[in-house]
Amino acid sequence: MSKVDRSAPIPVLIVGGGADAIAATLIVGLAASGQGTRFSCAAFETAAAAADASVGASHVVLIAVGEDADAILSDVVWAQWRRPGAAIARIAMSNAMASADTGMLSAESESPGTTVYRLPMAQFEALPVATQIVARLLEVEQAESSLRSQLETELACEALGSCLEPGKLYPMALELLLARLDCRRGIAFFSPSPAPGGAGVAARGFPEEVRDSLIRVLLDEKSLESTMGHGEVGVVPWGPLHHALGRVGLESPGALLSLPLRGDDREVGHVWALSEGRRFDGADLETARTIARHANAALSTAERYHNAKERAFIDDVTGVYNARYLLATADNEIQRAARYGNPLSVLFLDLDRFKKVNDVHGHLVGSDTLRELSTLLFECVRQVDTLARYGGDEFTILLVDTPHDVALRIAERIRARVESHLFEAGHDGTLRLTISIGVATCPIHGDTREPLLDAADKAMYRAKSEGRNRISSANELSPGPPEKRQ
Repeated sequence: MSKVDRSAPIPVLIVGGGADAIAATLIVGLAASGQGTRFSCAAFETAAAAADASVGASHVVLIAVGEDADAILSDVVWAQWRRPGAAIARIAMSNAMASADTGMLSAESESPGTTVYRLPMAQFEALPVATQIVARLLEVEQAESSLRSQLETELACEALGSCLEPGKLYPMALELLLARLDCRRGIAFFSPSPAPGGAGVAARGFPEEVRDSLIRVLLDEKSLESTMGHGEVGVVPWGPLHHALGRVGLESPGALLSLPLRGDDREVGHVWALSEGRRFDGADLETARTIARHANAALSTAERYHNAKERAFIDDVTGVYNARYLLATADNEIQRAARYGNPLSVLFLDLDRFKKVNDVHGHLVGSDTLRELSTLLFECVRQVDTLARYGGDEFTILLVDTPHDVALRIAERIRARVESHLFEAGHDGTLRLTISIGVATCPIHGDTREPLLDAADKAMYRAKSEGRNRISSANELSPGPPEKRQ
């Protein structure tokens, strides 16, 4: 929990006509009462100059002088002290308020946090005492504000704990950080979600065209990948992200508030909030640490859930995905292909005369053969592709961003690899097998899951009917029922 730093001088900003003289009197008065080191007094002609000089201070005492006192106190430049964990005390000194013998200060408040303490100009000698009183009230107000902010942040973070999709947690943490710190722009960079099509970048507060360019640049910025999840919450004055922002025309973004995020296993990422010229203070860092703590706990929970869910999608015999996972993934990949206009190809594979392996060598050798085939197939595809056992000795491969002609070449490479491979057969030594493969591509042979998989399956039937140990394109299909496979 952040605390008021009582060792640091409290900034006292005197703004308006005659501010220099009042500041000098105030400094002398505070020193005479033994409080000179507790306050840092400075005079300014305008509210903008005073606010600019005080950026980063978590709490200030603002003294507005003269006829424009109320306008100075209500200036929009003081909005930065309305953020959680910050506080500002306002004193108005003007001739508009008559001198009174009873009580040197009066207070007016339209809402919490907007109290204005008024002191007649005729009683300006009482300003040192008034400043000390207001400062004590300010410290109480800031402590209460800090407590409220911490509680509100903790409550806001509860939404993270209810999310079980790792790919959604990073953008959620980013949005929560921006909201709690009252920042406008931020970026989340994270490892792609295990779910198909998971994005690795989320950007908030940027125009659409800048955001799209930024996402492309960040996905190409390899130097960021090595830093994901490393380090502690803190302010980064310069780093690889600044370079990436500069590449899309966002010069001098200022310091960044950095949140490294990590789960228990594979999930790692980073969230940054752009300072927009402000200085992040201790309260901001404490808020960021709270969000990071909840986000990391949520990532760990989501990972455990995902791992358990993934195990439900794994084939017990071969260790690759099962048909249930294939069907769900096919839907996602088809939607992704349609969204980005990229091709998606499907290979349907079936071992030729596999029944004889079980009949001659036994089912244990048959299971070992399927496991060995799975390893061989896995080595033939990319990490982004999906290999699944569809059932029996049938396997399916989803080839993302792969046109039909390339898919045919991949299928031929797999066919040749299987044909030349010697499978272990226990005491019987080794055996040779061949495979028949059907190839179909979205959207040419189907723009939804059922017709696309059906086209690849029928093409595989055709390969078997033409002698096995070959590949067949869905382009070659003719009307009529397929022959029974063996």
